[in-house]
Amino acid sequence: MSMKKRLMVLTAAAAWALGAQAQCLSDADVGVLASHYASGTPAPNFPALSDADSACTRAKFNVLLAAKFGKVVGYKAGLTSLAVQKRFNTDKPVWGKLYEGMILTNGSTVPAAFGARPLFEADMLVRVKSAAINQARTPYEALQSIDQVIPFIELPDLVVQAPAQLNGAGLAAFNVGARLGVAGAPIAVPATRGERYALLDALERMQVQLTNDKGELLASGKGSDILGQPLNAVVWIAQALQQEGITLQPGDLISLGSFSPLLPPRAGLGVTASYLGLPGAQPVQVRFK
Repeated sequence: MSMKKRLMVLTAAAAWALGAQAQCLSDADVGVLASHYASGTPAPNFPALSDADSACTRAKFNVLLAAKFGKVVGYKAGLTSLAVQKRFNTDKPVWGKLYEGMILTNGSTVPAAFGARPLFEADMLVRVKSAAINQARTPYEALQSIDQVIPFIELPDLVVQAPAQLNGAGLAAFNVGARLGVAGAPIAVPATRGERYALLDALERMQVQLTNDKGELLASGKGSDILGQPLNAVVWIAQALQQEGITLQPGDLISLGSFSPLLPPRAGLGVTASYLGLPGAQPVQVRFK
């Protein structure tokens, strides 16, 4: 066989192998994944997926999630910090849907084993005021279409038996691990241009801390850890959703991503997230039982 023909055969074989590896999970496989999610037991890991096949799998998985958690109330941007991107071997964010039954009130008590692979992290929500947010290209333009900034402890679930083997597309396939989250007291977005620029500056510079009941520091981060400025996550997710035919609407919540490392809960642990340097921000708390 000539070298040219050998290269053609090898190229075809490689393409076949990649195609066989990266494909939308079947309805049956998604059903297995969802059943493990529902029962809080780790699911078998699945083959690596392309971005397109991850999106296809997420769509199937979300149909089953809606039956458990109700209507969509917003969207979650994940992998928005370099540290978390590195952990999941990717260089870009991913997104999932937030459902009504996922959002808990400040001070809620949650089982430590709330999922198959439960974790907690310091996060933040914003609430959409205007559909003009879909055209936002800068943090300030995004802020003009937001009416609330909300402290938030997210409680994600990595679901599978070996989370360390997940990459970004794998995480997106099961809705970026969205499970629960505890929302704190909203901060109203101010009306004047100067006050809004001050809020943008505070969001970028704030120090975010997770502490336990004794006030001991569990983890920390800063506002700029999320894409350089937290509201860049809003700009990113608005554009990403539009690529799949989804537009943000007034009242939608957007989870911006993690300011802290992902940490495992344990029974008896109380966690407080504080946003130092963000005017008007009250701590948000969760307790694990």
